[in-house]
Amino acid sequence: MIRLAAVLLCLLATVASAQDQRRPSHCIAIADAAPGLQYLHKASWTAPIPEYTVRIHYIAHASFLIQTRGGLEAVTDFNGFIGNTRLIPDVVTMNHAHETHWTRAIDPAIPHVLRGWGEEFGTGIDHYLDLGEMLIRNVSTDIRSAFGGDEPKGNSIFIFEVEGLCIAHLGHLHHEPTDRQYAALGRADILMVPVDGGMTIPLSTVERIVDRLKSSVVIPMHWFSGYALEQFLGNVSDTFEIDLRDTATLEISLRDLPRRPTVIVLQPRYLEDPD
Repeated sequence: MIRLAAVLLCLLATVASAQDQRRPSHCIAIADAAPGLQYLHKASWTAPIPEYTVRIHYIAHASFLIQTRGGLEAVTDFNGFIGNTRLIPDVVTMNHAHETHWTRAIDPAIPHVLRGWGEEFGTGIDHYLDLGEMLIRNVSTDIRSAFGGDEPKGNSIFIFEVEGLCIAHLGHLHHEPTDRQYAALGRADILMVPVDGGMTIPLSTVERIVDRLKSSVVIPMHWFSGYALEQFLGNVSDTFEIDLRDTATLEISLRDLPRRPTVIVLQPRYLEDPD
């Protein structure tokens, strides 16, 4: 019994230590915490990450690599290919609207595979994965079924809480969230939003979502031509600053969030290991 008690105490201490590593997030943006600070513009996805900072790399389509200073790596809407790299992510999230957002061929070396749908049609799923430095949870939403009609709870919005930031990825969203879903999502500091204008949701709906969430940073994704992206940017330019980047990578911390809500356009680029 004494040995068992000692083991249990050790496990509890390990869990508590892991949880202490994450700066708590309340999904509330602090836009003017430190006025005058600037984004770090140039960064490689393999470079060391500064203190209190998260790195986001736009891979392609709806896939992003989210990296922490402590070495955790998560890939959103994982479809099996992220580039010519030996990287094995710690976490992958998936949505099954199309095969560009998920895969059956999962490398068994990936420790955590979070599917955005339940085992049975329309049942949905609940994730709450605490990795210490990063907490990942989801909000189930509906999608259009491949057979016509709708699949209730067939998609997930995934939320990553890390370094005090709340980062939300809308996935292959097919409708505006309900009030209950908005409440479960919270206020995302950084929002990845599809702006294709048709395959997911109309741009008018996208604009209502970004207006309601009041995110400090919006990152467009799921755009296949300059036309859809330019239309979205033109529609929101009255309320958002527009920041066009020539890079796929953004490093950002809680203190770097802009005074005025900003759309940051990243250029997708598959991962490549350094020579």
